[in-house]
Parts: sequence; C-alpha cells; structure tokens
Amino acid sequence: MDTSRGRGLPQAVTLLAAAITAIFGFWALLAPESFARFAGYPFHEHFERDLGAFQLGVAATLLLALIWADALATGLAGFLVLNTIHAVNHGGTPSQAWAFAALSVAVAVALGVRLRQLGLVVGRVGVATSPELAPFVRQKTIALTSYRADGTPVSTPVSIAVDGDRAYVRSFEKAFKTRRVRNNPQVEFAQSDARGRVTGAARSGRLDRVDGEQDRHAARLLARKHPLLHGVLVPLTHRLMRSRTGATVHFVLTPATCAAERSAPR
Repeated sequence: MDTSRGRGLPQAVTLLAAAITAIFGFWALLAPESFARFAGYPFHEHFERDLGAFQLGVAATLLLALIWADALATGLAGFLVLNTIHAVNHGGTPSQAWAFAALSVAVAVALGVRLRQLGLVVGRVGVATSPELAPFVRQKTIALTSYRADGTPVSTPVSIAVDGDRAYVRSFEKAFKTRRVRNNPQVEFAQSDARGRVTGAARSGRLDRVDGEQDRHAARLLARKHPLLHGVLVPLTHRLMRSRTGATVHFVLTPATCAAERSAPR
C-alpha cells in the first residue's frame, strides 16, 4: 500500500477549512447584520455573534490540529478560544457572563496542566530505541556541554529531537559551539530548563555535523517536535541574521554507549 499518495491532502483541506471558517467567524462576530443578510435568515445580533465565536473556536481547533500532536491539548485550546470569545460577546445577565468567564479560567488551568504534563512539547515526537535517549523524547531543552581548545567546558541550552538511537540539535555556522564541536566532537548533555539549568543526570556523547538528506531530516524532526519554535521562529531568525550568523547547521548527537555498540566487532 502506497502511504505517500496524497500525503499533503488532509493538511491542505484542513488549512482551507480553517481559513474559510475563520473568515465566516470574524464576519459574523464583527458585522453580524451583514452576515445575516448573506446567510439569508432574520438578523439576531446575539445569535450571529455567538455563531462567530463558535466558528472561530472551530477554526482554532483545526489550525492547532495541524501542528499539535496531543488531542486533549488541542481540544482544550480550541474550546478556550471559543468560550472566551463567547463570554466577551455574550451579554446577558452578570451571572451568565461570570459563569462563562469562570469556565474559561478553568479550561485555561486545565490546558496549562496538560502542557506541563507534555513537557511543553506540543508537536510530534520520535521514538527512542536507546535507554540513554529515552528521557529526552519529550524533553524540550538540553544543556549541551562542548569544550574549548584548553579543555574548558561550555554549556549552552539547545532544543533536541530524538530519532531511534540518535538525536538531533540545531545551531548556526558561526556559533562558538559549532567551532568548538568542529575541533572536539566529544560532548556531554543533560536535561535542563529553557535557561540551561541542569535538571537531570549528564551523559557523554559525540556531536557530528550532518549535511544533505540527513540535514533536512534533522530540520523536519525539530520542526515536528517544536512547530512554532523550530518550524517558524528559529528558521526565520536564522534567515534574517544569516549575514552575521552564517547558515543553519544540524548535528547528530550519539550517546557514548550507542557509539561504542556500533564500533564493537561482531
């Protein structure tokens, strides 16, 4: 069975449906009388505005479904958009308005808890075939330690994407860590927060620059796991600052135990 046929069709149709639904949603919300004439039914401002809120909620859910892998987080986020807009535009008695507002707060809290359960990783993650990399499948950031020529360790926070018995990280060509790794590919890596503060045990590994198809594969994995950060923001920043930073580069991170297993005689 050829699974590649029509691979992009569901995404394209979802994007089109989200765009159309969002247009109608904003129309009903911002110009309810005009939308009622277009739809061909009697104008009722409350109904039109509610309809706009619901359509915007559906549009948000469809868009998030394209980049978020977790169904519960996607559903909560879409409902939060819907209910918050509905609460703002609902009118009615103060008790009704407060009830909708309270529901939005509750959903926002639930969404925050769910995102923390996911390690703030909303995209699609790979599968680790190495115990050394298993803790990093859902890890958002690692502290990557490389070494200067005199042996001084330097740690920097980087995003990671795991794929089997290896992982991938991204940098730019003129970064100091790119130069350090070029001279000495031996590194240490550990789980960390976004600032690079270590939160887990350090592991030894090797970092090697990749090119060609493997370079593109690394970019895809990072974008799938971090759709906003590495699908949009980092590539855009690298492109805008390319004259100063050089090209975007990717590295394969191989834990020391995996490297030893590959080099062992069979």
